[in-house]
Amino acid sequence: NSFIIYRCRNCQAQWRTFAIGIHHEGEADSCVARKYGEWPAFGPPVPARVISMIGPDRDLFLKGRRAELRGLGIGATAYYRRVVESQTQRVFRELQRAARHLHDDAAVALLERAANETQFSRAVDLVRDALPQRLWIHNQNPLTLLHNALSNDLHAATDEECLEVATSIRVLLTELAARVEEVTKADEGLLRAVAALSNRPKK
Repeated sequence: NSFIIYRCRNCQAQWRTFAIGIHHEGEADSCVARKYGEWPAFGPPVPARVISMIGPDRDLFLKGRRAELRGLGIGATAYYRRVVESQTQRVFRELQRAARHLHDDAAVALLERAANETQFSRAVDLVRDALPQRLWIHNQNPLTLLHNALSNDLHAATDEECLEVATSIRVLLTELAARVEEVTKADEGLLRAVAALSNRPKK
């Protein structure tokens, strides 16, 4: 059993540590190697905007991500479901913030009511037809898609099916967080531009 440490030959800055076990089989120059794990964990980093959206359940989300990367579908789905259900209010507050930037007063009011719901399914029902189109993903309401994914019965699905559901939940959350960030940043940039031009002295 040993650790092997590598430095990226492209950037010459990032390091990765592998825990491995090696044992000989038969001839002295023949062996079998098994990787126990690696650090940092395999896979692309979770975007900061997703971490911001889920807030206090960051560690649970990352556990779900690790389970997903290891092909543990049931475990990954259970973690992601727990994150979404426990952070319902936070998710809807973020959507409300985006709707406010879009000046959609009707959506802001409904998202305010949804944010006060503790159950994700009831919150989704409130805004099923009111979420601003700028936040939709490929002409689909992401909240409805999330609700459908979370409604899957873990006990009736195979691990492979759960893995597909888990990946869908993560991708939807990531894209939804990206849409919120895009809307709010675009609006803030526009406000700064308007302010700069309106305050510019006339010559």
